[in-house]
Amino acid sequence: HLFLLNFTAKKLSSFTHQNRVSDMVFSQESQWVVSTGHDKSVSWMCTQSGSMLGRHYFGSWASCLQYDNDTQHAFVGDYSGQITLLKLERNTYSTITTLKGHEGNIGALWWDPVQRLLFSGASDHSVIMWDIGGRKGRTLLLQGHHDRVQAVRYLQLNRQLVSCSADGGITVWNMDTPREEAPQWLDSDSCQKCEQPFFWNIKQMWDSKTIGLRQHHCRKCGMAVCGKCSSKRTTYPVMGFEFQVRVCDTCYDTVKEEDRTPLATFHEGKHNIAFMDMDPSRGLMVTCGSDRIVKIWDMTQVVGCSIATGFTPR
Repeated sequence: HLFLLNFTAKKLSSFTHQNRVSDMVFSQESQWVVSTGHDKSVSWMCTQSGSMLGRHYFGSWASCLQYDNDTQHAFVGDYSGQITLLKLERNTYSTITTLKGHEGNIGALWWDPVQRLLFSGASDHSVIMWDIGGRKGRTLLLQGHHDRVQAVRYLQLNRQLVSCSADGGITVWNMDTPREEAPQWLDSDSCQKCEQPFFWNIKQMWDSKTIGLRQHHCRKCGMAVCGKCSSKRTTYPVMGFEFQVRVCDTCYDTVKEEDRTPLATFHEGKHNIAFMDMDPSRGLMVTCGSDRIVKIWDMTQVVGCSIATGFTPR
């Protein structure tokens, strides 16, 4: 059914942004419109007066936005791979923190105000869960895409995360299970297993009369290792690695078969998914692609169980 709504349009500032608007949020509570743009800025305006309340500039294009109505915090992702947390006020603002973890531009953000979790997807093919409410800086890396992630939605009721990528991949993550943080990569001038020098360690290469080796990192322990000491590959879903990644030989021997049990399911959208939204109460998802096609998906099997079992397009 189509309904005709009577409303009064109120013109906001004509020059809110000097380039393409990339994202926008309307806050019913504060009566603000918060928007980001390719002019490297985020701005917030009053819908009652139509006046500009404030603006903040970044070092690169602002690509996506989430807003918390209770705290008036804005999360802004940009093309440098950073997420900036701002506290917005009338005619002023303050920068709370900057989240750094992605190696590519931020393509999507989703804020869950109940568990106070922020989810981000980026062109590095990964999703990161940021535990904002825990105040411990805990982050979970999720790697289950082969192309840039352009949409994320968290289903708080059944603890599932849905992410979509530019190649049409749809991944449903089970977040209702204990997970481990991926380790920070360690720095070293030589392999931390066999102690052979890396190719930039000229002194050790000269002293040992050996050719320097290329540096790699074990995804499970974070140690800097050479290719010979990290010849194995494995999945490790509890740490977010749904695809095979490089691990050192020592860590490979500690991974049991049950540790390789997937914690996500994978589905094919069959078009470049540029935007996605969901109605969990009806079990529906809509995807929009650069192919100008809109698809509506029946996700009742996903919404109705703790781990996704799949879905089909209507």
